[in-house]
Amino acid sequence: MLVSLSSVLQKAQRGGYAVGAFNINNLETLQAVMEAAELETSPIIISTSEGAIDYAGMEELAALTHLAAKKSKRPVVFHLDHGKNEDLVLRAIKSGFYTSVMFDGSSLSYKENVAKTKKIVALAHKKNISVEAELGAIAGIEDFVSVEDRNAHFTDPLQAQDFVKQTHCDVLAIAIGTSHGAYKFLGDSKLDFKRLEQIKKMVSIPLVLHGASGIPNNIKKICLTYGCKIEKAKGIADAHIKRAVSLGINKVNIDSDLRIAFDAGIRKFLAEHPEVIDPRKILTPAKKLITKVVQQKMHILGCAGKG
Repeated sequence: MLVSLSSVLQKAQRGGYAVGAFNINNLETLQAVMEAAELETSPIIISTSEGAIDYAGMEELAALTHLAAKKSKRPVVFHLDHGKNEDLVLRAIKSGFYTSVMFDGSSLSYKENVAKTKKIVALAHKKNISVEAELGAIAGIEDFVSVEDRNAHFTDPLQAQDFVKQTHCDVLAIAIGTSHGAYKFLGDSKLDFKRLEQIKKMVSIPLVLHGASGIPNNIKKICLTYGCKIEKAKGIADAHIKRAVSLGINKVNIDSDLRIAFDAGIRKFLAEHPEVIDPRKILTPAKKLITKVVQQKMHILGCAGKG
């Protein structure tokens, strides 16, 4: 069933756990993450990025997600992820497809971010759509934009308090050291947990951790074995994600882990079955790997059994 982001995350906030937001680009990924939600009795956030919409179409992805949610008893949020394009965010709100949108004004000046987020919130709330905003840039590669490390900045706790007060956003994405993409760290992952604690004291709404894929070693190993060149890929340690959740993170975004699982499943199957040309048989192992990765994430986040 389709529900708002606020309803899911407020429950997570009270329960001290986080809900995974999983990016989809096609039918197979959607089926895989929904299967995990059913197996783990978990709420789930289905995210579509600007790149996914450009690839598959907003209406097409919405139709697939709405059908999947209608068939499921799990709470399903349909979320627009990283809406940097204001026109796209407005289109998503007006479409009636989404139960949640993110306006990412983190690259704007503080004043402009506040003004535009406030405008988006007012329009979205009229349609009972939740709004996620972002304060502080997260390094790495998003769909079409590279945020360089030298330009990335962490979220200021006092500014976060003022931002939430002025904009009335429902959820706030913060920057504490994560990064987008599969290459997050050269060494061990490092997150600013002290900053997270300070932000949590300043704001009462649920907090979001973007760029939080873990790059599971077992899935990465399959990729490497069958030709994928991702030797230096490294994500956020599971222990660090658990600690972040314990300190107040209630939504965790996962994308790279799904991409690697999809790639690993296809590469392995084609290498072992070069005679097969049936896309249904080729894609099935990829779907199964994605489901396993999502199940694992749900246990790490604590949302398994909460839906």
